[in-house]
Amino acid sequence: MKGVVLAGGLGSRLKPLTAVTNKHLLPVYDQPMIYYPIQTLVNAGITDIMIVTGGNSAGDFLKLLGNGKAFGLKHLNYTYQEGEGGIAAALSLVEHFAGDDAICVVLGDNIIQGNIRAAADSYAKQGGGAKILLKRVSDPQRFGVPELDGKRVLQIEEKPANPKSEYAVIGIYMYDADVFKIIRTLKPSGRGELEITDVNNAYIQRGDMTWDELEGWWSDAGTFESLLYASNLVAETGANNQELTYAAEASANS
Repeated sequence: MKGVVLAGGLGSRLKPLTAVTNKHLLPVYDQPMIYYPIQTLVNAGITDIMIVTGGNSAGDFLKLLGNGKAFGLKHLNYTYQEGEGGIAAALSLVEHFAGDDAICVVLGDNIIQGNIRAAADSYAKQGGGAKILLKRVSDPQRFGVPELDGKRVLQIEEKPANPKSEYAVIGIYMYDADVFKIIRTLKPSGRGELEITDVNNAYIQRGDMTWDELEGWWSDAGTFESLLYASNLVAETGANNQELTYAAEASANS
């Protein structure tokens, strides 16, 4: 399985901080935000990763991350998204990189406490299709919300007024190579973007979607409130099983 970190977008909800840099280069406690999703993939045993970025600060990712040696990667790849076309549009840029391999996609502002290795191993045994990670939350109406029937996902609704479960679809997805065929069939939503929820619902309609519940806490870091919340959680309890300390030290000494 190959890894993809989606780190584009304008970060408009974090202006004026993002007037001078990409959102994913901002600090979450004592690490750049981009370190966390990379480490999430590394902890799952993934060593070939592509970062999709954009905007005027794209070159700063190369300055910060180089070839990924500090994370123990075989190689760190980069591609550039022009403009904003939605998560699915950003994902379409990695088709050549993925080839026929499955991919694990992590949104660049997703911070987790634990490890997704068990979910990745479960997906490998699944032999294809898709898997999403879910987390029980107190305010699911802010997120994509799944309707569940045991281990089956019936559908996903984006920011529903009346959520059909207490779960949120967090920004970690696993797909087989068919994901790129699905993306090519999508039409822009009312926001003018290709939506990842439409990708997930296409897999659901095929009967090829499974889900696992994430252990430990999860937060995005796309607003001032969530950025502060995530920073405080990392400071108090650590993230990614606290393996980021090694990456930071290795980067500083390289």
